[in-house]
Amino acid sequence: MQLAMIQDKIVPFEQLEPIYLDRGLYFGDGVYEVLRSYDGKIFAFEEHMQRFARSIEAIEIENVDMNDICSRVKKAFDTAGMPNAKIYFHITRGSGPRSHICEGNIKPNFFLTVTELPATDERKTAGICVITHPDLRWKRCDIKSLNLLPNVLAQRQAAKKGCAEAILVDEKGLITEGASSAFFAIIKKNLQTTPLGSNILPSITRKFVLKAAEKIGLSIVEKALKPAQAKKADELFIAVTTADIVPVVKFDDFIIGDGKPGKFTKMLIEEFRSFTK
Repeated sequence: MQLAMIQDKIVPFEQLEPIYLDRGLYFGDGVYEVLRSYDGKIFAFEEHMQRFARSIEAIEIENVDMNDICSRVKKAFDTAGMPNAKIYFHITRGSGPRSHICEGNIKPNFFLTVTELPATDERKTAGICVITHPDLRWKRCDIKSLNLLPNVLAQRQAAKKGCAEAILVDEKGLITEGASSAFFAIIKKNLQTTPLGSNILPSITRKFVLKAAEKIGLSIVEKALKPAQAKKADELFIAVTTADIVPVVKFDDFIIGDGKPGKFTKMLIEEFRSFTK
């Protein structure tokens, strides 16, 4: 015999809706993706869907039709009618009694939201402050997993200090990435960022930032930075799907440059726009 309690209401276990037995809720057993649109067009759709498919394959969720998922995403976006929007969606392994080993051939659960984004982002002109925080995540950060508790805790610490992002530092004292972003430094005419590996997410925005950097004449250096090096950089910025490039003007209470978004960062923001048209 089993029973369940939802808030303060006791119900027979067999009457529970499947959502309460979702393995994503119990174990974080799922993966997610975030896209955005510019002026009615979804940006880098194919690249994002390919990454989503790789994440699904990496954690061995079966019975997922990617063509169907693509159709659902496009249908939701078209129905929303929001020219500038964030599209979040995830898949979990499915619902069933709580057990580490999934019994039987269960059906994956899909969930999606569309949220309108503001036409302008003041952070691009003012810049943001960031703090460093120990990177306590699991060892497969290249999978866009629902297991985000370390990211949440890092960003809570950043928010407590009035900062917009936490920059994660591993056990070797090297910066990996932001809690929800890719991280970049400009030193002279070099754009430096952590190389792709299992310790960071293969950011789609990162890919386009590197293309923009080459277009404006910056050399690419894929090598992890130490916080001390970041503090001495000419310019810093983060890159994230929902806001593309955001300048960093303060790093752990150290003013970067003259405390304003740098000239190369501004050039990258302008160049990035060419990809979104």
